[in-house]
Amino acid sequence: MRQALPDYPWDAMEPYAATAAEHPEGALNLSVGSPVDPTPASVREALASATDAHGYPATAGSSELREAIAEWFARRRGVTVPADAVLPTVGSKELVALLPFLLGIGAGEAVVFPSIAYPSYAMGAALVGADAVAADDPAEWPEHTKLVWINSPSNPDGRVLDVEALRAAVERARELGAVIAGDECYAEFGWDAPWDERPIPSILDPRVVGDDHRGVLSIYSLSKQSNLAGYRAAFLAGDPELVSQLLTVRKHAGLMLPAPVQAAMVAALADEAHVDEQRARYRGRRDTLRPALEAAGFEIEGSEAGLYLWATRGEDAWDAVAEFARLGVIVGPGHFYGDHSPRHVRLALTAPDAHIAAAAARIRDAATRTT
Repeated sequence: MRQALPDYPWDAMEPYAATAAEHPEGALNLSVGSPVDPTPASVREALASATDAHGYPATAGSSELREAIAEWFARRRGVTVPADAVLPTVGSKELVALLPFLLGIGAGEAVVFPSIAYPSYAMGAALVGADAVAADDPAEWPEHTKLVWINSPSNPDGRVLDVEALRAAVERARELGAVIAGDECYAEFGWDAPWDERPIPSILDPRVVGDDHRGVLSIYSLSKQSNLAGYRAAFLAGDPELVSQLLTVRKHAGLMLPAPVQAAMVAALADEAHVDEQRARYRGRRDTLRPALEAAGFEIEGSEAGLYLWATRGEDAWDAVAEFARLGVIVGPGHFYGDHSPRHVRLALTAPDAHIAAAAARIRDAATRTT
């Protein structure tokens, strides 16, 4: 039986958003990681040219899309996968929430995820009545684990797992007979050494798994790198038997990506220039916001990759949220990301340049007034 689900956490932000809205210069929302920059013209053109989509699309994706995904993995992630071992999904949140169901996991079995994590991992377990276990150390993963989620780079704290850590995780998952899935949606955005100079490793990296993808899946989304959040464009790759199993269930469930979105994905995957441009935008926003937070006494922890700054000043996160709200700045409390981060807040770089600059100025001015 499905467990009772908690209230949607972001509903608790309403009073703080109301306070921020009272600021004379308006509210600046840095709490949500939804892209604000333009979708590339080439992608929009590809979508428009494919709108005569009178037939049902293939759940497996078009051959062009499958080949484009496989080629992208080789070019950008250093991973070799055949085109029949990839699968498009209706965004990555759908997959995170539904993967336990798609794998047939249920009561008496466990889904493991990071101790500081995006809440949809736990919701996926709750939807099928499985145990939700927050644990980072593979030695702490219980014997009844059937699915392990790895999130690198992480949302919210931007931590990156190196090859050795990924290898240890895969080895432990295999000992348990569990599927291990790497949520890698922020892999194009590495900032601090060494990830500003070399690629962030995939869970399917040959240095992690060799050429054996058994029980391993990599998940990726085009929402962040290509500003396609509204398209719901994501995909997975890995163990061919697992991908075939997931494809069968998804066929029965009617989970198929619209044909115009598939065409848009092909265009996005082929174009690296727009990703470089987007990376530069986020780096500029990060370089503007981080010094202001540090001037206000916040320590930035992790955050070596991804689209967020994970900040703490040692106070309860709700107190920090309230203080930011009085400045007209909306941020996310660490409480939303598990029980292990009650003194952190998350600030997103997915806001217009002008909003980031204005938020930085308000934070810096407030710090100056209190010193």
